[in-house]
Amino acid sequence: MFHTFGYKAGVLACLLKGATMVLQRVFEADETLRLIERERITVLPGPPTIYTTLLDAPGREGRDLSSLRLAVTGAADVPVALVRRIRAELFPQVVTAYGLTESSGTVTACSVDDDDETIATTCGRAIADVEVVIAGEQGDPVPTGEDGAVLVRGYNVMSGYLDDPEATAATLRDGWLDTGDRGRLDERGNLRITGRTKEMFTVGGFNVYPAEIEDVLARHDAVAESGVIGIPDERLGEVARAYVRTRPGASVAADELIAHCKERLANFKVPREVVFVDDLPKTASGKVRRVDLPR
Repeated sequence: MFHTFGYKAGVLACLLKGATMVLQRVFEADETLRLIERERITVLPGPPTIYTTLLDAPGREGRDLSSLRLAVTGAADVPVALVRRIRAELFPQVVTAYGLTESSGTVTACSVDDDDETIATTCGRAIADVEVVIAGEQGDPVPTGEDGAVLVRGYNVMSGYLDDPEATAATLRDGWLDTGDRGRLDERGNLRITGRTKEMFTVGGFNVYPAEIEDVLARHDAVAESGVIGIPDERLGEVARAYVRTRPGASVAADELIAHCKERLANFKVPREVVFVDDLPKTASGKVRRVDLPR
């Protein structure tokens, strides 16, 4: 309950609607599947890692999971391929959203009535009484469809960081919250997150965001999850290295994954190295900690 997502999308949502909460002290896939079947669970919010683990859990096919109705997930780390797989194999409805602790947890959200493409490729539209702007290098709004910094203004934005005026001043400017994320808005106001400014690296003078490469890797049938970082390179300054965890029973060569990326990405974004791992370092809320990946 320490994290804004679990606290609000989990506990407060249940309290507001009078829903029964079925809790696990520690996530363990077999136990989760057992509880879904026994308690007839309908809604299961969580980070992408939860759904990836459930999808790949041995024995899932033998469980009655027909009660599942809605998955609630979000963040820049949700690959398009994973959303589509969740819809096809676990939940008839998936809602993706975007937010951060500094915005009380939610900035934008999709609707269950949105079409598959919108749910799979965007974080939805700004919630009521909240504004989202995509800004360029000088802080001015950029045209629809262009990439830039995601800025947020509204009742949900924090007053500041406790006892840290310097960090507050760097994050809040003229009432706008600089989220530290990069993204773009489409013509309907749907937000798509393209990466974290702080996790960006530069290849031969071109900006690269790990989330874009991870999204492409997730489209390969053998990939369960990945983490991408920039590593030093004498000629280009930095190049991409991908750490990949494969799905149970799947086998794939590094060259195959690199070729998969070459077909879908500009050459400077393609990983030069692929390292296979049994697991990836994660935060307590289930997000991959790219900062802990070896460089």
